[in-house]
Amino acid sequence: MNARRGTRTLLAGFAAAAVLAGTTGAAAADTTPAPGPTGDGARALCKRVPKIDRRIERALKRLDAGAGRRGSVARLQRRVDNAKQAGHTEIATFLQDRLDFRKSLVTNLKQRQKDLNDVRTWCRDNGAGKAAG
Repeated sequence: MNARRGTRTLLAGFAAAAVLAGTTGAAAADTTPAPGPTGDGARALCKRVPKIDRRIERALKRLDAGAGRRGSVARLQRRVDNAKQAGHTEIATFLQDRLDFRKSLVTNLKQRQKDLNDVRTWCRDNGAGKAAG
């Protein structure tokens, strides 16, 4: 039984070495960089506009929800207030930093929503980006 296990281990080791030897040679031979994009991706972006819009709407809805909703600004604000009230300054500082980021996220998402509306208009005027490539 011991000889069988030793043989299997030896064969597995040889197989792993062969695979490693094969991959390092192939990686060394392929040193040419991948070609860059040929277009601006307008067609793909126009296709994804509805999904992106739904995703932004869902995130804004969650962030603007009341204190009972996980992930909302109001809920995190309540946690900051509770930590300050309890005298947990380190926790309050940590949560305040998260709250500041979350508030900036709302501003950022609203700006993306405006930009996406401009993209939607461009896609409608340019045949969903088919001519742009």
